[in-house]
Amino acid sequence: MKVLVIGSVYPRFPEDAEVPWLRASIAHLKQAGVDIQVLAPAYKGLKSHEIDGTKVNRFRYAPASLEFLTHEEGAPSKMANKPWLQLLAIPYIISGFFKCIGICRKWRPDVIHAHWPFPHAYIALGAAKLFGIPLALNFHGAELLLIRKKKWVRPLLKFSIGQAQAVFANSSFTAGRIKALRDVDVEWSPYGTTLEGKAAGLPHNAPVPHAVNGKFKILFVGRHIERKGICYLIEAAKYLPREQFEIRIVGVGDLTEQLKSLARQTAASSPNAAEIIFTGKLTPEALAYEYKSANVFTLPAIVDSKGDTEGLGVVLIEAMELGLPVVASNVGGIPDVVVDGLSGILVPEKDPKALADAFKRLAADPALVQKLLEGSQKHITACFTWDGIIQRQIEVYKKISKH
Repeated sequence: MKVLVIGSVYPRFPEDAEVPWLRASIAHLKQAGVDIQVLAPAYKGLKSHEIDGTKVNRFRYAPASLEFLTHEEGAPSKMANKPWLQLLAIPYIISGFFKCIGICRKWRPDVIHAHWPFPHAYIALGAAKLFGIPLALNFHGAELLLIRKKKWVRPLLKFSIGQAQAVFANSSFTAGRIKALRDVDVEWSPYGTTLEGKAAGLPHNAPVPHAVNGKFKILFVGRHIERKGICYLIEAAKYLPREQFEIRIVGVGDLTEQLKSLARQTAASSPNAAEIIFTGKLTPEALAYEYKSANVFTLPAIVDSKGDTEGLGVVLIEAMELGLPVVASNVGGIPDVVVDGLSGILVPEKDPKALADAFKRLAADPALVQKLLEGSQKHITACFTWDGIIQRQIEVYKKISKH
């Protein structure tokens, strides 16, 4: 079976950390015997190339110096900061449309699998209609949130859903939004862990962590952007005694300096607040140490000012895989991963006190930690292993392609 995967982002070189879940998904599809090619936009003139033995067809849509609409940061965020980038959307779609037709004319895939259907459904539709190739659309949540700000996106998405032979969603939250737009069958297709191949030194299925140097360490790993809710984690420090708790924030982003300033203000106004440490971007070895020495992992996500939130929260799955209990906000697709009281603790969004109380519960109750760790492993095995995810995906491919 041959499948053409379309996306806005794909690794540009072997060490590139972009969309690790999509890269892992394609690796597992290939392992299952599916022949894959990828269609993705160029980045600053990047030509077609291979990653992990998979051909990545790059389409050019602007002079090299302007080809930065994708990668590094989501296109909607870039357009919000630089509205003129919206002008690149038209050549992006047109160029991708003709590149897709060219690939399908020569290669004739059995299925076109388009991630982020706005705008990639419209890149795929020409080739799908011209050559009679079934189209699967894969929603990740962000494209559905555009409807709030840009009303004209709604009919375009609704039409594209009607043209597809299959629709995938990364979470039940995303699936609900698709069904509200158009009543179709939606296949739940989350991500598995992306740790395989890079987990050297990480404590897979580790025993219950204990306080290090007498402190209970709270770990956050991710981009410093609004929807991650990091400011509420910083505010939670006020309710956590300094001698017992430490908050460690890994990563970088647009809000890093603003968050550091908030942490300084918190320390100044509440001298007994838990210490907050920003580690910056870490090497794999340094990140491995952070996971090993942490006592709990947290994702205090929110619905941000643009209406965006976590589509799934794959980082929570990885933390569970590494033997950490998790505390996260009850938003977006997170409840698919964190079943409150069974695989982790859910708290209301934007509630620093509730976050702090959850950390205190875990610090005071090793039996609860053990219960959550056991529950999380069962939940991951049942729902988030790549073997199961890929098997369901291939069944859909077979169904729509009569393969």
